[in-house]
Amino acid sequence: MEQKPQEVLFKALKGQETERPAWVPFVGVHGGYLIDIPAREYLLSSERIVSGIQKAIEYYQPDGIPLMFDLQIEAEILGCGLQWYDDVPPAVSSHPLIGEKTIEDLPEFRYEKGRLPLLKKVAEKIIPQYGEQIAFYGLVTGPFTLSAHLRGSDLFTDMLIDDKKAHTLMRYSTTIARKMADFYLDLGCSLIALVDPMTSQISPQHFSEFVKDYLDDVFRSIRNRGGYTSLFVCGDATKNLDIMCQTNCHQVSIDENIPLDLACKVARSYGKSVGGNLKLTTVLLLGKPADAMLDAIRCIDSGGTQGFVLSPGCDLPYHTPPANLEAVAEMVHNAYKRQVARMTLKPSVEDTYEDIPLPDYPSLPYVLVECITLDSTACAPCLFTVDTAIKVKELCSVPVEVREHKIKSREGLGYMKHLKINSIPTICIDGIPAFQSALPDPPTLAKAIEEHAKKMGKK
Repeated sequence: MEQKPQEVLFKALKGQETERPAWVPFVGVHGGYLIDIPAREYLLSSERIVSGIQKAIEYYQPDGIPLMFDLQIEAEILGCGLQWYDDVPPAVSSHPLIGEKTIEDLPEFRYEKGRLPLLKKVAEKIIPQYGEQIAFYGLVTGPFTLSAHLRGSDLFTDMLIDDKKAHTLMRYSTTIARKMADFYLDLGCSLIALVDPMTSQISPQHFSEFVKDYLDDVFRSIRNRGGYTSLFVCGDATKNLDIMCQTNCHQVSIDENIPLDLACKVARSYGKSVGGNLKLTTVLLLGKPADAMLDAIRCIDSGGTQGFVLSPGCDLPYHTPPANLEAVAEMVHNAYKRQVARMTLKPSVEDTYEDIPLPDYPSLPYVLVECITLDSTACAPCLFTVDTAIKVKELCSVPVEVREHKIKSREGLGYMKHLKINSIPTICIDGIPAFQSALPDPPTLAKAIEEHAKKMGKK
């Protein structure tokens, strides 16, 4: 008897052997693209979200799918300002705990506020329709990322000079994460993922001190209610991979910045399953179906069929061609076609980006600080990276210009290749990678800029 799709996923999450690869396309605002609706309109309509999920299930044949992929839901309720866009989720534009504001100044978090009633309507419509076959994910903003939304870059200063204040905020954010997990479980979601991308920007020491115990608090709460748990971290979190796998989750989900074979080796040593790590931009967004097939095969061969879930490492870009995701689904569900693809397909000729020139850095009358990002409007670590670079201009005695290069575009990929950058977000100073997947505090970045300017004779 053929297994239900969700049963394949549940077996993989428990680290068991599966008859085929488990498959979860993280459809967020891409659902709006499937029904030709801008992201801002999509995320504000329960009917449109339902239609987008229905299309995604029809096209991509998933084993699991999120109700919504938006890490600003909790922040919005708690007083963060949002900037809305047509092709990405909203971005946090203001932080209510900047300066001397305290947790007591925040609005009360209740299920009747913000977009939670809308999300409830989505669940009430979609889960009864597909819940016997498809597993639904509740994506909860991780405590560290939520703390960063609320406190801004001051959170990183607190970790260095006022750890008590940082822990107080982390405890508060953990209570919100537990409430959100309960909310999703009550709606019928069987798997709760704590999505905490900002943790890729901190050291293992800070992860151990400021993050691990709080994640475990939420994971214990979810597991006590019978839910499956995932720790979802995008960015180059390789340095934190070991301690991530020590948390009390079922699965660690990663993106392409972490080698999949390494993630599987470390995770399985701790009894964890692994999710990932289809290439989000170069393949799914900008590639062709053949590229998507070959990348799916790469992941399937590396992850194996025990304790592995094939998925992209983050929210699918809005404009991702459906044909590329359908090609991945075909590799998941048809072993014969997968074997044929192995023998017959060749990847597209690698782009050299020769037509994308770099600036003549030494001749510039200023220090050029370039932030290589996925997209600062859609990625929390990227947003904080760009914000930090902009703030640093005021701290420097030399003229500084800040530019962002998004690797969702060919121009951004060209810069990434020419500057020999291996992970994002990265801050470059006059073309020299200075901080790769590690967010510096403003004084540290300012010092690096000043030292570079002195060396290059820029005043």
